[in-house]
Amino acid sequence: MKAFYTIVLLVLSNTFMTFAWYGHLKFKEMSWSQNLGLVAIILISWGIALFEYILQVPANRIGFKNYGGPFSLVELKVIQEVITLVVFALFSLLFFKTETLRWNHLIGFIFLILAVYFVFKK
Repeated sequence: MKAFYTIVLLVLSNTFMTFAWYGHLKFKEMSWSQNLGLVAIILISWGIALFEYILQVPANRIGFKNYGGPFSLVELKVIQEVITLVVFALFSLLFFKTETLRWNHLIGFIFLILAVYFVFKK
């Protein structure tokens, strides 16, 4: 069950982080944000990223072997990276309609899946 909670929290935290890192790129299209300066954009992104930390820290503590979880540190990092790329791919396709996934992106994702396989191989 700890593995499930870890992965759910990591998906949620990465969703917030993706919005914090890249969501502001869509602000220009929103009337309320057109006159905001860079400092304001940074503060908004930090506010969004706070929720990423609120979810990421417990995810790592719940999932880490030294705290009774099922994953090693390396396994946690690989899981997090794969989740980050999946969340980012979905985000870019849903919110940035001009972005496309090409064959080389798919091959890269296959290599990431292979990385997960090799990291978890005992």
